[in-house]
Amino acid sequence: QVHLVESGGGLVQAGGSLRLSCAASGTSFSDYAVGWFRQAPGKEREFVAAVSWSGPSTYYADSVKGRFTISRDNAKKTVYLQMISLEPEDTAVYYCAANSRYAGPDLNEYNYWGQGTQVTVSS
Repeated sequence: QVHLVESGGGLVQAGGSLRLSCAASGTSFSDYAVGWFRQAPGKEREFVAAVSWSGPSTYYADSVKGRFTISRDNAKKTVYLQMISLEPEDTAVYYCAANSRYAGPDLNEYNYWGQGTQVTVSS
């Protein structure tokens, strides 16, 4: 029902910034909460941030609070993740995902996933 495509990843130096985009297609995008997750090599996929479909309300993992900002533009059917003060530990494949229930950290609640975009932070 919703198709998601991430973009904006790349290679940056520690302390730098990137803005990721999650472009959606399908019906009723504004009805979905959208989350960002990331997965580093050898690690489990982890929650990063989420934004609700209404409000909007935002939620962040402790590891990114104060550095990452999630936002959405329903008119453009796009969700953004603005990342500043990037650290090598932020290196991962970043995925956006959508669910029709709530914005939260549980990846099992998300029904639709993008293909991911690579973020690499060099020291």
